[in-house]
Amino acid sequence: MNDYGSIPAPDTVRIERLLPASIERVWDYLTDPHKRSLWLAAGPMQLSEAGAVELVFRNSELTRNDDPAPAKYAREAGEVRASGRILACEPPRLLAFTWGGVDDEASRVRFELSERGEQTHLRVTHSRLANRGDMISVAGGWHAHLDILIDRLAGREPDGFWRRHTQLEREYERLIPA
Repeated sequence: MNDYGSIPAPDTVRIERLLPASIERVWDYLTDPHKRSLWLAAGPMQLSEAGAVELVFRNSELTRNDDPAPAKYAREAGEVRASGRILACEPPRLLAFTWGGVDDEASRVRFELSERGEQTHLRVTHSRLANRGDMISVAGGWHAHLDILIDRLAGREPDGFWRRHTQLEREYERLIPA
């Protein structure tokens, strides 16, 4: 497993991580709104099939000592909301939901968890991305958010979200084929 995401399909980004926590603790960080707000986004999530999902992003508040949001993400510097619907929920191993809507045009996110001793293997698959630009942004975003999750689980202070995302986006620009 390398640190960078893979492209298993032309509209899909997949990132895998070995997390320093039990599967139950990682599940809590995926589903509990407060714990999720420490690395990704707050917001309620009805953990049943077709349940509502609301993600409330405050990326500029995720980490201390960060750079400002890049100009192209200026509108994401404040609070941003995304809605969706639960597609699958099998605690503590599988969580899937639509992202950015509830209809057939929304993208989809799938979290698969498995135990690896005292650690947890996490596979995040984000599919139905509209174009290469979205794939680059999403890959950099998930990579940066998962870096923060690992640091939070390990009790470390994470690097600045926007600084890390900007660096990763440049790298994914090179890695994701045109």
